[in-house]
Amino acid sequence: MPDTRDALTSLAPMLRVRPELQDYCRFGGDWCAVHDPEERGWAAFHIVLKGCCMVERQGQVPVSLKEGDVLLLPQGDAHVVFGGDDRQAFRPISTTSRDYIRIKQTAGAEIETELVCGRFHLESSRENLVLQTLPRAVLLTLGGIDGCRGLIALIADELEQDRAGAAAITSDLASAMFVMLLRRCFEEQAPVQGLLALLSARETGRAAAAMLEAPARAWDLDALASIAAVSRPSLVRAFRRIAGMPPFAFLSELRLGMAHHRIAQTSEPFAQIAADAGYQSEEALSRAFLRRFAIRPGALRKAEQSAAQATGGKA
Repeated sequence: MPDTRDALTSLAPMLRVRPELQDYCRFGGDWCAVHDPEERGWAAFHIVLKGCCMVERQGQVPVSLKEGDVLLLPQGDAHVVFGGDDRQAFRPISTTSRDYIRIKQTAGAEIETELVCGRFHLESSRENLVLQTLPRAVLLTLGGIDGCRGLIALIADELEQDRAGAAAITSDLASAMFVMLLRRCFEEQAPVQGLLALLSARETGRAAAAMLEAPARAWDLDALASIAAVSRPSLVRAFRRIAGMPPFAFLSELRLGMAHHRIAQTSEPFAQIAADAGYQSEEALSRAFLRRFAIRPGALRKAEQSAAQATGGKA
């Protein structure tokens, strides 16, 4: 029977995010950096490599960050990052650019705080299920998390050394960090709705994990209810209460999410992707895909390939 603790292992391939490391900041004295709201589907993040800072969002209690902390804003809220004591005398910040990241630095002060600012883009089919699950701000601290400490050290080293391949390496490290953030939420928090809530709830966890493990299987309510050890009506009610959709709508989202990822990120034949996602034919997948994403699979793949070529394969 599927283990809900391993659900993220099944989920991770469909949660391949597109991280953008936007700013490598080296600040000292009193400073302030304003971040506008992100577009829909983008989650903002900050990684503190050295020192400390504060993050403010309108109407929210400021969040204090220290060395090794990672802050994720899943909804991409507008916010301000600042340091120092005198908020009326901010030092000017200069900006220079490398090929893949901006370097921001305060003038006339010893560097006390270093951080990486960026954002993640999630595939559209997973936005609703994943981003709605998370709180408005997720703070991952280093306390006892050796793996995350290692990731942060590697990101800092790559940015500092600026060697060949730094853009690709830091992007992959940021992707791994996002999955670690999700795992931390899954282990320590109690989401009220969405995918992680389904996986962590007693009534739905085993059924949701089973569908994650075998999305192409011809599932029926009897089988899912048996795995979940609840009645069929109870299972449907629990899915609707937690995720806002019945089990088979969740399954459809799951299948299309898997297909979207493989169409966009691989050159696998559409017929194979359709079969693995539980569709009887390539045509059936194409119809469902068009209804869900307003684009045909072939058009999506061409668009992704064109975007990758335009950015030298870094997309």
